[in-house]
Amino acid sequence: MPLYLHEHLEPSGELGLWNIEEEEEWFLHKLLLSPMELRQLSRMKGRRRTEWLAVRQLVHTMSGREKRGAFVKDEFGKPHLENSNYHISISHSETLAAAIAGPVPVGIDIQKIVPKITRIAHKFLREEERAIIAPHNLIEHMHFYWGAKEALYKTYGRRELDFREHIFIEPFHLDAPEGEMRGRVTKGSFSANYQLKYRSLDGFVLVYAWELP
Repeated sequence: MPLYLHEHLEPSGELGLWNIEEEEEWFLHKLLLSPMELRQLSRMKGRRRTEWLAVRQLVHTMSGREKRGAFVKDEFGKPHLENSNYHISISHSETLAAAIAGPVPVGIDIQKIVPKITRIAHKFLREEERAIIAPHNLIEHMHFYWGAKEALYKTYGRRELDFREHIFIEPFHLDAPEGEMRGRVTKGSFSANYQLKYRSLDGFVLVYAWELP
């Protein structure tokens, strides 16, 4: 069972990573999916099916439950764990699945580092965010910004956010393989601040966030 990482977060919460080595059939045998989950899976093809299954196995393993709680979605499509008061967020990218759970709204994103991110940087980076990026770590730094905004999009959980207009990340220097940053989501009458943490993981970047009081 390749549980890659399982950490308890302060003051409360959990973070997990799963290294996806199993075949789809292994997860199907373990998970006992609900009818709604089976319908969702039936609409997927290829590798995405295995990644989708892996993240559900990860959350179940993190929960410590004997009987698995199914994933259910709210009106905006945000996932919740059946019979749990915790907020959850999930992400997957090729060989890694990631999840976070906590008593406040949370979000997580994991991405494989790819050079083509420079082509879409103008869609998610504000001028003050881009200005702080040094040329020697341009690709990785852009991925952390992208991951941070994805994590805040998931934390907000209501869709229809513009990554440049509504999501703000305080500019940060990328001086180490892991660190912290602050962010804010502002849209209409809604405004909330968030703490984020990030780390490099052998060709991947991980960013997770939680809402501040």
